[in-house]
Amino acid sequence: MRRLPPLGAIEAFVQVARLGSIKAAAEELALSAPALSRRVQSLERFIDRPLFARRHQAMVLNEDGEKLLAQIAPVLDQLSNAVEEMTAGKELLRLRLGVLPLFAAQRLFPHLGDLRRTHPELHLDIDTAGHGITRLGEGLDAVIALARDIDPSLYSKRFDTNSVYVIGARTLVEGPRPITSPRQLSEQTALLHREMPDTIAAWSQAAGIGPIKPLAVDYFDAGGLMLEAAAQGLGVAFMHASHFNHANDPRLVRLFPEIEVESPYSHWFVCRPRAMLSRPVRLFHDWLFGTLAGLE
Repeated sequence: MRRLPPLGAIEAFVQVARLGSIKAAAEELALSAPALSRRVQSLERFIDRPLFARRHQAMVLNEDGEKLLAQIAPVLDQLSNAVEEMTAGKELLRLRLGVLPLFAAQRLFPHLGDLRRTHPELHLDIDTAGHGITRLGEGLDAVIALARDIDPSLYSKRFDTNSVYVIGARTLVEGPRPITSPRQLSEQTALLHREMPDTIAAWSQAAGIGPIKPLAVDYFDAGGLMLEAAAQGLGVAFMHASHFNHANDPRLVRLFPEIEVESPYSHWFVCRPRAMLSRPVRLFHDWLFGTLAGLE
């Protein structure tokens, strides 16, 4: 049987790779920083190549390190889970999750039965208040956020990409003065989500009409309310295609379907790096991307 490196060296490598620093990993493993460094170095000697680019106050995986982490981290997690299951019995696990209401209603909740069947021990506390990322570690373990990009000091993984639709009441195209030109949007109130202020600019640029100056801009913090406001004829909503498709509301239409616009915003799974060491966070993360990512 081929000789393997010490388990402690493997564990040290994975923790440093996930947390990005010797200091943070040493605290997590209850080791001194020099002791942790020696374990990482012993693994590098064992495979006879460096695994990190060492920078001031940070450890960044190089190409070889990325390859090794992708293969070895899941195995280490499985080992950890097996030991934890044998010692923890039927103890409940709880995850405090921040998520936007419309994403929760349209894309998360229809699949939570699968999560419960797969991980009956995992329970979710759902928080739909805004500014979830700023509350990580202070009330929230993880967040499904809508953003252009994520602070690189946090762990993040993009959940999807999307298109921007202009959504309005059906009467806007079937009424006596139908909207047939993007320039007519200047006669409408624009409905925007507070987390997506740049959707008008992105759409108008793709349409090639220059900046749109609507009659007014009304901001919302709940996508479901935006769709209802559009259906009631209170304005036109600049929203993601997935929201329109999941709503399947006959009162609504997509204006100018010939104009395709990639959204500058995506949904991201976000948590603090250390939270990925938590079993509830890790279980939910793996289920989310194994089950829901890419589903529309």
